[in-house]
Amino acid sequence: MSGQSAYSANPVEIKLHAVSQQLEVAYDDGASFSLAAEYLRVYSPSAEVRGHGVGNEVLQVGKKQVAITALEPVGHYALKIVFSDGHDSGLYSWAYLYELGVKHDQYWQDYLNRLAAAGASRE
Repeated sequence: MSGQSAYSANPVEIKLHAVSQQLEVAYDDGASFSLAAEYLRVYSPSAEVRGHGVGNEVLQVGKKQVAITALEPVGHYALKIVFSDGHDSGLYSWAYLYELGVKHDQYWQDYLNRLAAAGASRE
């Protein structure tokens, strides 16, 4: 994942489904994504998760039960997501949320592969 995204659509609707812990984001180009709290947490754009450069990413483990406790708009460009484990330092730009939606299957499988390689668990 790069710091810059090729996605430039803007959100027209954002819903948090409290029971399923899915963040639904609909964009002005017609795209719509439903992103699980766990997925958003393990792909947080924060330095705590991403590290400071390629190869310095910090594998997030034990996040299967994490929940979203708050959503805070940041200007007209991003969303701050507060998670039940206290993590709140990542700013999810509209473009990054779009990228997470488009590349969900690839990114999720990569995460599962990294967990397996580390002998770690989602639990």
